[in-house]
Amino acid sequence: MPQAKKNPKRTTSKKRRPPFYKRHWGSNEARQRTRLIHHLEKLKLEKPRYWFRERKLFHKILIILAVLLMLWVGTMYGIARWYMAIHSKEQVQLGTTFISTYAEYYGLDAKETFKALNYDMGMRHFRLVSYWEEIEETPGVYDFSDLDWQMKMAEESGAKVSLSLGLRQPRWPECHMPTWARYAPKDKWEPALMTFIQKVVERYKDSPALQTYQLENEFFLKAFGECTDFDRNRLIKEFNLVKQLDTNTPVIITRSNNALGLPVGQPTPDKFGVSVYKRVWDKNITKRYFEYPFPAWFYGFLAGAGQIVTGKDMIIHELQAEAWLPEGYLMPTAPIEEQNKSMNAERLRDRIEYGKATGMKTIDLWGAEWWYWRKTKLNDPSLWDTVRQEIQDTQITNAYL
Repeated sequence: MPQAKKNPKRTTSKKRRPPFYKRHWGSNEARQRTRLIHHLEKLKLEKPRYWFRERKLFHKILIILAVLLMLWVGTMYGIARWYMAIHSKEQVQLGTTFISTYAEYYGLDAKETFKALNYDMGMRHFRLVSYWEEIEETPGVYDFSDLDWQMKMAEESGAKVSLSLGLRQPRWPECHMPTWARYAPKDKWEPALMTFIQKVVERYKDSPALQTYQLENEFFLKAFGECTDFDRNRLIKEFNLVKQLDTNTPVIITRSNNALGLPVGQPTPDKFGVSVYKRVWDKNITKRYFEYPFPAWFYGFLAGAGQIVTGKDMIIHELQAEAWLPEGYLMPTAPIEEQNKSMNAERLRDRIEYGKATGMKTIDLWGAEWWYWRKTKLNDPSLWDTVRQEIQDTQITNAYL
């Protein structure tokens, strides 16, 4: 049988390489993507966890309160910094409260003390008082001799005066009502008080030393002082009377405390005032000295928030610069060591710097008679010298503004 002829051309199963224009260039990337998808399918993906949603109700409340607290404190701080910034170019005015009868309480000569404050210390701003019980001891009879020489000395030295008006004025018992009016019904003593205020304003409104009035010291403060009448309508009447008698002199009304409230009620004065006390004797709970933890910017917030709401600025009408003693002690007889526990030269310097750090530019110190008593009677000029140095430093700083 004849054999078949072999095909000289052998066929192969190898595929021919596709031409350039038909090549697939993403094969490697495609394989890698396929492998990745395959591995992901093998993984057990857990359901996303929502941390806050899984907390207990008590924890949620704490978290919300913490966030709100941080937002509130941040807002307070921001308002304080804003207030400090807009008043940063204003000069600082350091002053003090002077009360002649309180100087005499220390056994001092009141005129000598006031003269030393004016000329030795160089104080150029004073808050003076017009106690109703002293000026009108007898109904309808007014004795202005004590306040007259104070105003005259301030005029001669070039000092400026913030004159306290009304029933409630600085120093215990706060409400200085004469004996003849103390037990009279309100419809009897209130008209007499209005007449008294009118007499004071008319007597001093043209004095070149007069800078401001302070009407009723911390009028609504019920926790301190021997006062019984807190009628807002009376305060409004007094304010309107003063503005009617003297349209040129600004009127200051002081806050009742350091709480977070805003002075939105009537009347709206030209300026507000606030007192700043840091170290006091806690007679109710701890029975020891207590230092308020408020930072200086807290008072800057009070001033800034008040200015935003009312459009009125705020001053420090009382910055603690005097010792606060435990019950049972009297300042003239208390040991210096006890006095120094709440106020000494170092603390006094820190308090003044603290007051400046609030951003408020008018700062009236509290305790001038005490400084002079320590200097002249106890041979301790440290407090006096500290305030005098602060006044000089402030004047130098003001010169660059």
